[in-house]
Formats: sequence, C-alpha cells, structure tokens
Amino acid sequence: MRASWDVLKQDKELLLFPLLSGVCCVLVLASFAGPILAMTDWQAASEAVVAQGVPGSDGRITGTQAWHMLTLFLFYCTNYFVIIFFNAGLIACAQIRMEGGDPTVSDGLRAAWARLPAIAGWAVLAGTVGMLLRLIEQRSNLVGKIVVGLLGMAWSLTSFLVVPILVIDNESPVGALQRSAAMLKKTWGEQLIGNFSFGLIFMLLALPGILVLVVGVTAQSVTLIVFAVLYFIGIALAQAALQGIFQAALYLYMRDGEAPEGFEAAALQASIGHGRH
Repeated sequence: MRASWDVLKQDKELLLFPLLSGVCCVLVLASFAGPILAMTDWQAASEAVVAQGVPGSDGRITGTQAWHMLTLFLFYCTNYFVIIFFNAGLIACAQIRMEGGDPTVSDGLRAAWARLPAIAGWAVLAGTVGMLLRLIEQRSNLVGKIVVGLLGMAWSLTSFLVVPILVIDNESPVGALQRSAAMLKKTWGEQLIGNFSFGLIFMLLALPGILVLVVGVTAQSVTLIVFAVLYFIGIALAQAALQGIFQAALYLYMRDGEAPEGFEAAALQASIGHGRH
C-alpha cells in the first residue's frame, strides 16, 4: 500500500478516475430512477420477486416482473460499465507510471476508450453474473444465501485481474477471465490478502470520520457533518485509486516475474502470501 501511495503522490490526478466513476454512477442511478418510479405497482412487483423469485404464483413471469428484471439487468450492466471504464483508465495510467512514463488523465481515458468493446463485453458478462447471483439469493433460504455469498466471493477473486489484463494485454473478456483464473490457481491468496489489508486499513481510517459525524449530529453542527462527509469521500477516492494501482502492479509482477518500478518484489510477494509457482 505504501508503494501504491508513492505512485499516487506522483500522479494525484489519478484520484479523478474514482471521482468521475462515482459521479457517473450517481447519474446512472438517477437515469434509471425515473422509469422505475413511473412503473405501476412497482413496490408490489418487487415484493413478488423477493418472495417468489421471478415467476408469479402460476409459475409464469408477469409483464411487470419481466420489466423489473430487464430494468435491473440494464442497470447492472450500465453501472458495471462505468466502474470498469474509469478503473481501466486508472490502471492504464498506473502502468505508464510504473514503466517510467508521466501519465495524464487523458492518457488513461484514451486507453480505456481504445478498449471500449472489451470493457462493454466484460460489463455485460459481469452484470449477468451479478444479476443471476442476486436472483438466486432472493429465492434461497439461509443456507442458500450463504452458498451464494461464497460463490460471489469466488467470482470476485477469480475476476480480480480481469481489468488489468483487458487494458494492458488487450485480451477479450472471456480470455481475460480465463487468464485471471489461471493466475489465481497458481498464486492462491493474493487477492484475498491484498483486499483484506486495504479494506482493514481504510476501515481504521474511517473511524475518525465516524467520530466527527457522531459529534456533529449530536451537536447539530453542519460544519462537522460536512467535514465528515468530505472526509469519507476523500478516503473512498484514495482507497479506489490505491486499489487500482495495486491491481496493475500485482498483475505486472505475476505476468513478468519482476516488480514494476516503485514496487519491491518482497512486498508484492508478501501480498501473494506464498512463493510463486
């Protein structure tokens, strides 16, 4: 994380990628909110899907439920596309920096745009898996929900390196997933340890913000509340940027067997958790 931070300090503009991603995700949500709220009996349809899964009581899909599924699927895909696109730009910039260059935001956006078909394909694939897991979870009992949760975790781990592979090596979505899974089999543990470490650190960093927010709400201080919100936004942007840099560095290390510029092999080896095979 310290090495990722050193990269971020050299290119603070990388924070713009998660910022733009967050803004666009809000816009996507807003664009879907209108049609969703305009649907007649939307609440009843949602409750029916949660209670029964997708089919109606006669085992057939009603028009409202089909519209609900289609809208949800489109939202998943669009949201995934936005997140993946800006993450791809961030990773492209991180690669340029680790190869000795001096990246700009426009460099990252151009790289992401050049991979647009692959990014869109991966967004649809990831959205489909996310949608299926959600529907299965809604129809499952407690044990089923646990199983679906484990499947979701396995999917997240297996696909962790997909975006760096898409961006850096211009692979197809399916090919990138296969390579990501193959690397995972050889170095089991890197994603879990890396994600847990980053998540734990930023969870601790969030504690002061929580304290300020509680004090602000208790004292009814708008200044403290605004400060806490801005603090949370800041650490969220930093975490997203550092995570993207880490993904790029880890992939380059696993692919080439050498630590990229700014990173130590020992540190990347520690994030993997054991020797490379």
